[in-house]
Amino acid sequence: MQYSIGEFSKISGLTIDTLRFYEKQGIVFSNRSENNQRYYTDKDTAWIEFVIRLKKTGMSIKKMQKYAKLRYEGDSTIPDRLVLLFDQLDVLHENQKQVEDHIEFLEQKIKTYLGLNDK
Repeated sequence: MQYSIGEFSKISGLTIDTLRFYEKQGIVFSNRSENNQRYYTDKDTAWIEFVIRLKKTGMSIKKMQKYAKLRYEGDSTIPDRLVLLFDQLDVLHENQKQVEDHIEFLEQKIKTYLGLNDK
């Protein structure tokens, strides 16, 4: 199925401007009709959902550009893509550790205020 940029915007939850930005950055590639209008397919829907998840992990635009470039080069780039994913996973684990440290700090402070550290 083919979707206009407006339809694809609604499907993806991204604004038309964001889709154009991702295209300009080389992260998303639209197809072009005979009238030179952008259109997207169901394959693009799966890809944009993946891009949105990458963004939610905090992956930078630069790294998403690199990942997209590798993806469009084909399966021979899977090892390189895995490196990017493992690097981002390391970042998330470090962030998780920092959040856990902050939670522990606040819990200790709350216990101090409630007089629970003395017991």
